[in-house]
Amino acid sequence: MLELAGIIILGILAQWMAWKFKIPAILPLILIGLLVGPIAAEFLSEDGTKWIEPIWNGDKGLFPGESLFYFVSLAISIILFEGGLTLKLNEIKNVGPVITKLITIGSIVTFFGAAVAAHFIFGLTWEISFLFSGLIIVTGPTVITPILRNIPLKKDVSTVLKWEGILIDPIGALVAVLVFEFISVDAGGEFTKTALVEFGKIVLFGSTFGFTFAHALNLILNKKWVPHYLMNVFSLAAVLGVFVLSDSFAHESGLLAVVVMGMVLGNSNSPHLKDILYFKESLSVLLISILFILLAANINFDELLLIYNWETAVLFLSIVFLIRPIGVFLSTHGSKLNFNEKLFISWVGPRGIVAAGIASLFGLKLANKGVVGAEYITPLVFVIVLGTVLLNATTARLFARLVGVFLTQSNGILIVGASKVSRLLGHYLESNGRHVVLIDSNQSNIAKAKELGLEALNTNIYSDSLVDNIELNDVGYLMAMTGSSDINKYAINKFREQFGENGSFRLVTTEEMNNPEDNPKEGLFSQKDDYSSLINVTRKYPSIQEIDIEDKEHYTSLIEITNKNKDMIPLFLKDDDGEMHIISSFNTNANEIGKDFKLVYLGKPFDVEKVAQED
Repeated sequence: MLELAGIIILGILAQWMAWKFKIPAILPLILIGLLVGPIAAEFLSEDGTKWIEPIWNGDKGLFPGESLFYFVSLAISIILFEGGLTLKLNEIKNVGPVITKLITIGSIVTFFGAAVAAHFIFGLTWEISFLFSGLIIVTGPTVITPILRNIPLKKDVSTVLKWEGILIDPIGALVAVLVFEFISVDAGGEFTKTALVEFGKIVLFGSTFGFTFAHALNLILNKKWVPHYLMNVFSLAAVLGVFVLSDSFAHESGLLAVVVMGMVLGNSNSPHLKDILYFKESLSVLLISILFILLAANINFDELLLIYNWETAVLFLSIVFLIRPIGVFLSTHGSKLNFNEKLFISWVGPRGIVAAGIASLFGLKLANKGVVGAEYITPLVFVIVLGTVLLNATTARLFARLVGVFLTQSNGILIVGASKVSRLLGHYLESNGRHVVLIDSNQSNIAKAKELGLEALNTNIYSDSLVDNIELNDVGYLMAMTGSSDINKYAINKFREQFGENGSFRLVTTEEMNNPEDNPKEGLFSQKDDYSSLINVTRKYPSIQEIDIEDKEHYTSLIEITNKNKDMIPLFLKDDDGEMHIISSFNTNANEIGKDFKLVYLGKPFDVEKVAQED
């Protein structure tokens, strides 16, 4: 009881540490597992026993017989199913040629390159070498996101790394599963006709069961044959059922079945998909926390000694400094990325949770079957995972500065609310060279923004998902422009430090508009105009105008004119370099006005001089 409770407590503690120090969770999880396992047995325990013994040994242990093997299999099946849910086929088509090549050409280079390296450096059989190389194809968003979260990068670079991690996760898992299935049908390594037939059965049953039961589950949920409160646990039971059922028809086909099931369900546009994914993510966090402490603790010290040699260092260096760069440079050949950007993408390639988890599972299975060299799989993959995570977590920021992909200025703009006026402003700013992202919980507003070619996210402002979004790393301005003053104030208070280092602004409320003494420092545009004013002007005159400014006095008079006219709302001051400066309701004065400056305003294109004379 103490060991089981301790694993859960230590696992969640490791997850908290990862969140607090912004590091991949896999790092503290594996280190804690090694500490309470082989390190404790070798150096810390008086009787030479592990503090946590995963397998029952004598009078101590958690899982008797092959129970650990079964638990790991079921846990990995759930984790792979969740990975499959995130793989959208339309994203593969639209993410761009660079990312498509990275998950195809890059994976092929890693698959063959790492296999050759493992075979000739460690003398492993070709079968085990290819299994090892299949496992380390995977990078994964769980390790990429924490590393890049606080590194402001050029948008193209961060986008490539983010989507590579998301898309290659289930693809890499699928490759590893297929290689393992091929090995498992003929442990002797002689690929006979029987072995090929068995391999074909595994692929056939795994893909068929996954495809069929994904559609069946989708039908059951859409027909509401299961109440909403049982939907998530019913889906969990379905995943485990498909895994076990497929395995009973074709041994070792269960993992392939759940990956296919997740991919099919994830591309079904089911209205329940978001709920299922959220539940599976929460469950995966708990399973991962337990799983990796158990797997690391299950490693014996003599297995660590197997890789305590110069061959391990050579293999690691070959993968990081030779194979990864070759894959990246081949995949990015002919792209718009410059040499330094390609170099940084080559540097950042940490291996993730799926690689370590499946490696442990396959290592256990093949070792139990007596496959030669299987004992190297788990420790070697763990070394690659820990080494790449440590290397990238400690050097990515410095390396980004050295190669010049680190953004010294965060000029991107995050607009909270995607109403018509927000879309109009976003389109204008984008056309003037600014990176703009709109967020809204209204799917219709998001769809209209995307039709204009704007980057828009359908998310809830009260969710923490924005903080983890790598593509917002270059955002330095925050503009809260919803119709709710409470949401605007909340957005400023919550995301000021994350996205508003150069300025956080919100629309004034109706009360503030009617009371000049209540003018807030973060007030956006004019204190004479709130959300209703902006919407009314946009409805009547949906256009943004520019007026040349002669000098500071001229600028001041223009601001006064726009404040008096209900159909004109000042927005930005555009300098002679084309840079946009947000006009604040608290301070509309400009210290320096050049002859080529312009006042940008929303509304009808008036003859300003005529209006001034009339006023």
